[in-house]
Amino acid sequence: MTENGSGSIGRRGLIVTGAATALTLGSVSFANAAPGGGAGGGRPDETKVVRGTLPTGSPDFVYLPVEVPRGVRELAVSYTYEKTPVPAGTQGNALDIGIFDERGTALGGAGFRGWSGGARSSFFIRADDATPGYLRGPVRAGTWHIALGPYTVAPQGLPYTVTVTLKYGEPGTTPAPVYPPVRAKGRGRAWYRGDCHLHSVHSDGGRTPAEIAALARAAGLDFINTSEHNTTSGHRAWQGLWGDDLLIMTGEEITTRNGHVVALGTEPGHFIDWRYRARDNRFGRFAREARAAGGLVVPAHPHATCVGCGWKFGFGDADAVEVWNGPYTPDDEVTLQEWDNSLVAAARSGRPWLPAMGNSDAHRDPDRVGGPQTVVLAEDLSRAAIQAGLKAGHSYVAESAAVSLSFSVSGGHGQHAGIGERLRAGADEPVTARLEVTGAPGCSASFVTDQGTLYTTQLPASGTGTAEWGTTPSYATYIRAEVRHAPVTPGLQGPLTAFTNPVFLTG
Repeated sequence: MTENGSGSIGRRGLIVTGAATALTLGSVSFANAAPGGGAGGGRPDETKVVRGTLPTGSPDFVYLPVEVPRGVRELAVSYTYEKTPVPAGTQGNALDIGIFDERGTALGGAGFRGWSGGARSSFFIRADDATPGYLRGPVRAGTWHIALGPYTVAPQGLPYTVTVTLKYGEPGTTPAPVYPPVRAKGRGRAWYRGDCHLHSVHSDGGRTPAEIAALARAAGLDFINTSEHNTTSGHRAWQGLWGDDLLIMTGEEITTRNGHVVALGTEPGHFIDWRYRARDNRFGRFAREARAAGGLVVPAHPHATCVGCGWKFGFGDADAVEVWNGPYTPDDEVTLQEWDNSLVAAARSGRPWLPAMGNSDAHRDPDRVGGPQTVVLAEDLSRAAIQAGLKAGHSYVAESAAVSLSFSVSGGHGQHAGIGERLRAGADEPVTARLEVTGAPGCSASFVTDQGTLYTTQLPASGTGTAEWGTTPSYATYIRAEVRHAPVTPGLQGPLTAFTNPVFLTG
């Protein structure tokens, strides 16, 4: 084992890379070991240790180059860092980790080989296998880069230790990945239920793909979308878990320092980079890349309070927005109101509007897969049809499969519009909004317009009931429906049970 002390910011070997807010440390080199001493008469394992300290204000990414010689069968990395005590209200130390291979660290380049953030303290890569979060494949000779991400740094600095071990021998073969099909049998044109924001052991989740698939079926879901943080390693992990009753789409939660975004339904194995902030003016490029890879761009939990979670990129490049994330909380209410405000600008102009959706963001027990879920009207149970329904806003969000809604607006001349559509009627022509609800005992139903909530009625004790309300296009620019639980605090609205995308009224 060799000690290497070149890991501190400001020490010898520090250079600026081509990527913004990133620095590269001095290289870790491994000598070509003489034969003998290893298993099977091969080279012995080699290990080197790098220690350093990152100061407050460190760049977002610090790269540690590792010179990998020929003949390496496995590369293994572990790391530790000090979690220095800090006063209440001050961020302590948090250090993420990942790796890029000999093809380099360029943004959007081919060198990405894995990321585990702060979820793991060690990982390995070899041709036939890799730690979840990392991409299996040969360990080729050249300069690899361990990526350290100082997520937060305490005022005292962030001391760290990285241990790199090379194991020599025959490289082995890499199995061809088997990815989920893009279509399931389904029920033809129908309302399909899905959860598009889920985490497994391939990022910071605690469940296996098999456990998630079983929970999805138990939750009454028809489709799911994989969304691991900054990695595609889980795309190949669903073999044997799909079926006629469950469509599995592949994607990624692109987890930047200025917000998270779900790439929904991208081509299996297609990685979307995350190493930029709003100030770098790069999000549009990677949003276009996600769409070019067959996906939708969905900002996640825009008002979440975790460090780096707040959405700073704007919504001009989005296809939909995750308005409800996991158990309903005050930040979801803020997002719902912000989304509702955005509908006004689009309503009469005819400009595109941003549909809303809801997902569980489930990681581990007791997180509930399918709570909430988006129910989308699609021509069939396929990736393309589900995405088309979501992008058109032909959907509503419900807290579980027990809740079902039917919402429409009709005019006096037989015209009719469903969720996400426009109803054409004269400015003063009477129109009627109708909502049918099942599975919502103890809840109220409301109609919301650009003026706010204008009509509310209590549903029957059974939770099954109908609400109707009349208005005109001159009085209401759009109408959407909400179903809510009883208020927890008097005078405030209760948590959502379900809500729909709007019907727009055109006079």
